[in-house]
Amino acid sequence: MNVTINGTAHEFPPGATVAQAVQRLTGVRSGVAVAVNDEVVSRGAWESTALAEADRVEVLTAVQGG
Repeated sequence: MNVTINGTAHEFPPGATVAQAVQRLTGVRSGVAVAVNDEVVSRGAWESTALAEADRVEVLTAVQGG
């Protein structure tokens, strides 16, 4: 199935989860926020939240600096 992550198309097998999308984009879990179709997904729900065809996923990471 095709899923858009941060504006870029990605192919995933059926049943893929938010956790798999985060893993593909970044290896870190700390300091990361995720929204699927403009709805925030809590970190505790990443493993159980399945993605569907044409979902839009935004993965945001915190950046330190000044």
